[in-house]
Amino acid sequence: MRLKCLSVQSSKESWFLDAQRHFAKKIEGFCAFEVISLKAKSGDRKQRDYKKDKESAQILDKIKPNHFVVLCDERGQSFDSQKFSKKLVSWIESGHSEIVFVVGGAYGVSQELRERANVVWSLSEMVMNHHVAQVVVLEQIYRGFAIWKGIPYHNE
Repeated sequence: MRLKCLSVQSSKESWFLDAQRHFAKKIEGFCAFEVISLKAKSGDRKQRDYKKDKESAQILDKIKPNHFVVLCDERGQSFDSQKFSKKLVSWIESGHSEIVFVVGGAYGVSQELRERANVVWSLSEMVMNHHVAQVVVLEQIYRGFAIWKGIPYHNE
């Protein structure tokens, strides 16, 4: 089983890169894992639909038909950590070759990408910066594995 995190990024900040490396290394202890960062399209706020469509097309180009896609969006389903862990296990056992977690750009994703997603997952009802969203995704993936494998990390 392989897991990927696809995201659109407009900048790289040191605190984010440190957190990304930290959690990616932890996740790699459980399965093959890769973070793929796609460059955000330049343009001003008036070009939001153009940016959203172009960034979504970049993401869709990286997704294959046999991938299980989890799109992060504040309008999706929310899970507590225990339920997310159970969902993660069920996705892993579903027979897909890869699970791909997607964090879109500043203006979200296209309808086509939303429809391609197998699951739309809300990290919070609040909108958050793409760096913060990706760190939350990576931490919750690691936490999900830790709960599943009985590793002392999650306290409840």
